[in-house]
Amino acid sequence: MRLTAEIARDLMTPGPYSIADVATVEQATAFLTDRGFGAAVAIDLAGHPVGVVTKTDLLVHARERDAKITTEPGTVRDVMTPAVFSVREETTARSVVEQLITLNVHHLFVVDRTGVVVGVISPMDVVRRLV
Repeated sequence: MRLTAEIARDLMTPGPYSIADVATVEQATAFLTDRGFGAAVAIDLAGHPVGVVTKTDLLVHARERDAKITTEPGTVRDVMTPAVFSVREETTARSVVEQLITLNVHHLFVVDRTGVVVGVISPMDVVRRLV
């Protein structure tokens, strides 16, 4: 098999969605499931990325709530991963794949030269470019 992409821009799905870090867990669950997303960038009130909320984060929260570890409804900020793993648009496709594996993540966000998130890459995006 051969990857038919040279750089991250070739692999990415453009225009990733974001969700406010103050949104409730219930809102985040609806947001991801209604759109069929596995993750979204969490942004603060100024619009800066502050983390990533994933379906896994939401499942862990639900399990803890069911086990009565927490009874708080919670916000995205309470359950998100407080890091945004990202690559630049011009990062090589090979490096993107290596980072997905090394970091053991399912989403790498793509940023432009100014640091604005412009895309997202998942393992499925990579698989789609294999021939």
